[in-house]
Amino acid sequence: MDVIQQIAKELAIHAHQVNAAVNLLDEGATVPFIARYRKEVTNGLDDTQLRNLEERLGYLRELNQRRDTILESITSQGKLTPELELAIRNAETKTLLEDLYLPYKPRRRTKAQIAREAGLEPLADSLLADRNLIPGQIALNFVNAEKGINSAEEALEGARQIIMERISEDASLLTELRERIWQKGILHASVVKEKEQDAAKFKDYFDFQEAINKIPSHRALALFRGRNEDLLSISLKPAQDEQEEHSLCAQLVARQLGIKNTALATEQWLAETAQLAWKIKLFTRIDLDLKQRLRESAEQEAIRVFASNLRDLLLAAPAGPKTTMGLDPGIRTGVKVAIVDPTGKLLHTDTIYPHQPRNQWRESISTLAKLIKQFEVNLVSIGNGTASRETDQLVAEVAQHFPDLKFTKIVVSEAGASVYSASELAAKEFPDLDVSLRGAVSIARRLQDPLAELVKIDPKSIGVGQYQHDVNQTHLAKSLDSVVEDCVNAVGVDVNTASVALLKQVSGLSASVSENIVTFRDQNGPFKDRKQLKKVPRLGEKAYEQAVGFLRIMNGVNPLDASAVHPEAYPVVEAIISSTGKSIRDLIGQSSYLRSLNAANFTNEHFGLPTVTDILQELEKPGRDPRPEFKSAQFRSGVETINDLEPGMVLEGIVTNVANFGAFVDIGVHQDGLVHISHLADVYVKDPRDVVKTGALVKVTVLEVDVPRSRIALSMKANPELGEKTSSKPPRTNNTKSSNTNRSSKPQVPVQGTMGDVLARALKK
Repeated sequence: MDVIQQIAKELAIHAHQVNAAVNLLDEGATVPFIARYRKEVTNGLDDTQLRNLEERLGYLRELNQRRDTILESITSQGKLTPELELAIRNAETKTLLEDLYLPYKPRRRTKAQIAREAGLEPLADSLLADRNLIPGQIALNFVNAEKGINSAEEALEGARQIIMERISEDASLLTELRERIWQKGILHASVVKEKEQDAAKFKDYFDFQEAINKIPSHRALALFRGRNEDLLSISLKPAQDEQEEHSLCAQLVARQLGIKNTALATEQWLAETAQLAWKIKLFTRIDLDLKQRLRESAEQEAIRVFASNLRDLLLAAPAGPKTTMGLDPGIRTGVKVAIVDPTGKLLHTDTIYPHQPRNQWRESISTLAKLIKQFEVNLVSIGNGTASRETDQLVAEVAQHFPDLKFTKIVVSEAGASVYSASELAAKEFPDLDVSLRGAVSIARRLQDPLAELVKIDPKSIGVGQYQHDVNQTHLAKSLDSVVEDCVNAVGVDVNTASVALLKQVSGLSASVSENIVTFRDQNGPFKDRKQLKKVPRLGEKAYEQAVGFLRIMNGVNPLDASAVHPEAYPVVEAIISSTGKSIRDLIGQSSYLRSLNAANFTNEHFGLPTVTDILQELEKPGRDPRPEFKSAQFRSGVETINDLEPGMVLEGIVTNVANFGAFVDIGVHQDGLVHISHLADVYVKDPRDVVKTGALVKVTVLEVDVPRSRIALSMKANPELGEKTSSKPPRTNNTKSSNTNRSSKPQVPVQGTMGDVLARALKK
């Protein structure tokens, strides 16, 4: 099938839409640009459809390249028949393509190959062709000591190896058996002997079995991790009734060999060959294939979950352009302090030592109060790591002792802050600043604008995935990079304040061009209009076309430069101005008037109804931010550690991570609780993301507390029954966080969290 037609069929869209999108992608257009500014061309394909299209396009093109290579290989061997060529050209998956190629694939010398070299292939052909032969008698004709065949038995064994190899390479039989076992197979796991203690975190899988095609991704990855750590052994049974299924599959192999009457000696011999071919060749191959299929499927789902959580995290509500103090808590090393202005520019740094061993509590309160007053701090952002609650207590006492200071304190996740601090990017940004203080800067900025700060960190270091280190890292990185690109372009970027890390995520901009933009800005001052961008070195026409619509110039010469209206569409706005008799400044923000206009009146041969409709919506609120309104949550006073929890408590919390089996919620005890999927709502929930998102503010009821294993079971049901059992919990992974045992003897106060703080506090690598 043609690539365009196949993608159209798979995605349930028209071929002309696929063709248009493929042409744009091949011309160098990015997905965000196509989704936003080429709606007429693709007939409105959105970014999700385009990402799926792009992924399938890459797969099918790789498939076609492999198809051509295989055809060339078989042709060079002189073995390509019209039937085989047709089958290869019609193969729609890489698996089927490789099955077809298997008999012709160059390989090491097998037992079957050695038998062929000994001249035993005619014996195999004879036994398959004439079932009336007596195997032992006909085999005597092939005894040849010079070729290592010393008896009829050895000749028959060689012939058997040839037939077994042939049947194990039959593509249609392989496909049938593989799908049969996928539907019926049972995966069994058990603990490796004498490793029970080391494998405690995999206790749920010490004696575990489940239908292979029903195992959810998180359980599959847990099983594979246990096997890779040599703590679990995994085996595949062809069906619940193992012996019966082995027998039935051997019969299917026998059917493929055309065995009908096992009363004949040759057919009896072939039936034995079929059984051996199934157990030794086919099942062994299928066992490996299906485990690989399960793993790949689980990895794809895990990557999808990670990407979904990352999108929610990046699009978290920003606190906004306010002067912010960032506190990176520490015990012995002190609490690092950094103050940034509303644009994120560093104003001041300091270090205080309120905790042991110095215990400079009062001095620290005085220092913080002085700095908050001096720099007119609006927000205090506190990292959630070691000594977080103690530091939160410190800031609470600042507010108590100095009521004239008007500020809000928020606890944010510091996940990834240390990665940024030690990065080359941070070194360039703050070459003279201590690494530990850079972390405090990051903590302050991520409260102001999570997206702008988090793009500086490798998404894999943020840790909102399940078993993220067990999946294909190339595929993971590609998926996460796409999410970052989509989020950045959905929000837009202020070209006069954006960092290189943020700019390089803009459609069409490379890292080097982004650096050139910042350099040009530093040398020539803020950009006054979008046209100035054309003067940036190496920012060519194509890059300008792709990027300019996502770049904002606030308070510039042209008000449209602060909007998502692309400069190529400015003539449409001019037509609207001409028709209405109003200036652009009179039009902007006039929702009722703009909605009264008929978009169809302003369409032309270049810009259709979708673009004009987008322009009118953009004029209502230029540069509108798609992110939600900033909110904060209040953690319950007196509930500071897992030991303070009791079943029945109703608490407020923030969703820090969403997995296929449920959602992790930060309730302020340094150990996130799990709301199992069965407790997310009073109705059946198929996908947790249908109910909650990372960063959501939720109310939960404590069901169970397992202090030794640091596990907290929560419920979001309206009236949950305490002690109600949920399905088996997964082993602790990078989705959980150890409890912080460093506690101050001082009284605790409520800790605030923010809906914008959507970094996964639950996760610890």
